[in-house]
Amino acid sequence: MRHQGRYSSGRNIFVRHEDRPAIVIDKPFHSLHFYLPRSALDGITEQSRAPRVGDLPCQFGVGYDDPIIRHVGGVLLPALRRPTETNRLFIDYSLLAFTVHVAQTYGGMRVTKSARGGLAPWQVKRACERLDSDLGGELSLQQIAAEFGLSVSHFSRAFRSSTGLPPHRWLLRQRVEVAQQLMTVRDLPLAEIAISAGFANQSHFTRVFTAVVGISPGVWRREKHGVSGGDA
Repeated sequence: MRHQGRYSSGRNIFVRHEDRPAIVIDKPFHSLHFYLPRSALDGITEQSRAPRVGDLPCQFGVGYDDPIIRHVGGVLLPALRRPTETNRLFIDYSLLAFTVHVAQTYGGMRVTKSARGGLAPWQVKRACERLDSDLGGELSLQQIAAEFGLSVSHFSRAFRSSTGLPPHRWLLRQRVEVAQQLMTVRDLPLAEIAISAGFANQSHFTRVFTAVVGISPGVWRREKHGVSGGDA
C-alpha cells in the first residue's frame, strides 16, 4: 500500500521495522532517526511499575508536531556533530527522557507508583565519587545505577533530587571545578588542563567553561592571578 505525505520541519512519524517501511525522498531532506526497541519500552514500564505499552501510533502519512521530541533531537544534534566532546551520561539521559516521553504520550503509560525522594547520603557520596573518578564520561548511567541496585530512571531522578542536578550536568560542573583548581598553577598550559579535567580538547574546554562561568578560561586565570595579558 502506498501512502503520500507532506511533512513540515520539526514533525515526526513513527514506523515499525517489522512493517519493512520504504520511503521515497525526491528532494533534499534532513532527518534524525531514533531507534526505540521494544525492550526499552518494556524496561521503562517495568521500572515505573506500570502496565506494558501496547502498539504506538505507526501510521504512514501521519506526522506529529511534538515539541518534546523536537527539543531532544535539537540537543542531541551538536553531540552527534562532535562525538568526541560528548559524555555518555548526557546521551543516556537524553534517550531516557525520549523513551519515557514516547511511552507516556503515545503508549499511554501511566505510572501507578512513582519513586520519590533522593538517594541515601552514602549513595550520594559513592555516586559522586564514581562520577568524579571518570571525568571523561565513559561510564554509563546503567553501570552507575546498577551499583546501587536501582533502575536508570530511579537513579537519575533520585540523584537529581539529592544534588539538584542530573548526573551529566553534575559531571560538567565538576570538570569546570577541576579545571579551575588546575588553573591556579600558572605554568600549566590550557590544552593540558583541558585533557586533565576530562574535556576533549582546548576548544571544547573553552566553550564549556565560558558557558558555565561567563568568561573564558584565560580571562578567569588572569583575573585569579591579578595579571593582564596571556592566553585566551
